[in-house]
Amino acid sequence: MKLKLFSYNVLDTPIHRLSGLTKLICFLLLTFAVMYSYDIRFILFVTVFSIVILKISKIKFSQIRLMIIYVVIFIAVNFVLTFLFAPEYGVEIYGTRHELLRISGRYNVTIEQLFYQITKVFKYGSVIPLGIIFLLTTNPSEFAASLNGVGVPYKVAYAVSLTLRYFPEIQRDYQNISQAQQARGLEMSKKAKFMTRFKNSLMIIIPLIFSTLERIEYISNAMDLRGFGKLKKRSWYSKKKLTVHDYIAILLAVVIFTASILISVFINGSRFYNPFI
Repeated sequence: MKLKLFSYNVLDTPIHRLSGLTKLICFLLLTFAVMYSYDIRFILFVTVFSIVILKISKIKFSQIRLMIIYVVIFIAVNFVLTFLFAPEYGVEIYGTRHELLRISGRYNVTIEQLFYQITKVFKYGSVIPLGIIFLLTTNPSEFAASLNGVGVPYKVAYAVSLTLRYFPEIQRDYQNISQAQQARGLEMSKKAKFMTRFKNSLMIIIPLIFSTLERIEYISNAMDLRGFGKLKKRSWYSKKKLTVHDYIAILLAVVIFTASILISVFINGSRFYNPFI
């Protein structure tokens, strides 16, 4: 199985042509907008918008399948834990109580609680595509250059670039080590029990940590030899200026973010949309 999580794809789409800085600003604005609002109508709009952008980015499902599985597991666990720890939170928020099912003690299913938890599910579901788009369509070097262009110190920008650039490298190392260990008889296939696979995965992670530390040392030495950090400024090979399309994208994100605030303040009167009154 080939792992391609967080790998930058070199494609020619309107999303890929946007500056890395533009994509970061849009990602942060849309994420803040969704996290601030509990209006499911607005969240559904952002969800559809995110899926459309994902489609335009030409990101294949096979690239993000593993990521989606992890996200679905996280959302399912979060859904169950939310009910276990706060089964009446929806009733407290919306101020009404419509009981659907009696279970035991304080654990009764209400429409308000279901509505609150479903809203949370869509909140996560709308943000995840945005994160995927940002990671898979942003050139790390160009993104670092853009950050430096807006005043972020180039050492910080370069650290961000290295982080994004070496996600695929770490995944490739993991795969190589995994295949080497399996060639020595380590069972990692689906035929093995879950606990066996979990224990065997530790045999991969430990050498992965050491190889990563070794790589860090190589990179640090190479940067020292090239005099990284000696000067106050540096030039960027892949620097990209903001275009009209970048400004339009940022404006659109600002409009959506502002709409989130205005809907909460002037229409709902709070962050929560209450359909029970």
